[in-house]
Amino acid sequence: MIKDIIKSLPGYNCGKCGCSRCDDFAEELLRNNKKILDCSVLSFEEFKDNRLNIEKVLENNPNTIAYNEKIIGLIDSYQADITLDPIDGSNSCTEVLLPTSNHKLRINDIVKYRPLGCPIIHFARIVEINGLLLSVHIIGPENRITNSVDKSIDIGPCIIIAFHGKYKGKNIKVGETIRFLPSHCMMQKVHSGVVVNIENNNVIIEGIDLKVWDTPKTY
Repeated sequence: MIKDIIKSLPGYNCGKCGCSRCDDFAEELLRNNKKILDCSVLSFEEFKDNRLNIEKVLENNPNTIAYNEKIIGLIDSYQADITLDPIDGSNSCTEVLLPTSNHKLRINDIVKYRPLGCPIIHFARIVEINGLLLSVHIIGPENRITNSVDKSIDIGPCIIIAFHGKYKGKNIKVGETIRFLPSHCMMQKVHSGVVVNIENNNVIIEGIDLKVWDTPKTY
């Protein structure tokens, strides 16, 4: 996809768009950090077909949100790079937990816990156990009065190690620190973390933090 954009760019590497090279500008277009007409050369009539070709490529990018569309957290008005949705067939993104207490747990157990840094009690179903780590799908707190949640195992505070889900928003890269908004987050609070794997539009984010190091902005 990026090669198709590069082929339609002037190739002058003039730097007027704010990027040192045209291929850097192509990447910024895919990441929604630049508009097409930030390249002044593309505004010329003789480059009209090039411009239309680039627009067509961007329209067909499934992970690209319109340039003027913002992903804003509700509780603190931070802007996120992506939203994180459930993988097909799941109730929520997968959260990977490190409990701070010891319990004998099995797959499909319902657990009750509070992520460190979050004031809300979560209820979740265990889908995988890997040593001390639990992979879970969120089912509450709105379901706390159901029979399954009534039988939940209280595992206390937990450290959130990773998220795994489908992303939508700016194009992201492995190794990049990003801001993301889990669609199941009850507070709609922007999280941060490091992208460690991308396959199609599925992503694994580790090093999770609820602190975002910037001044909040309202858009």
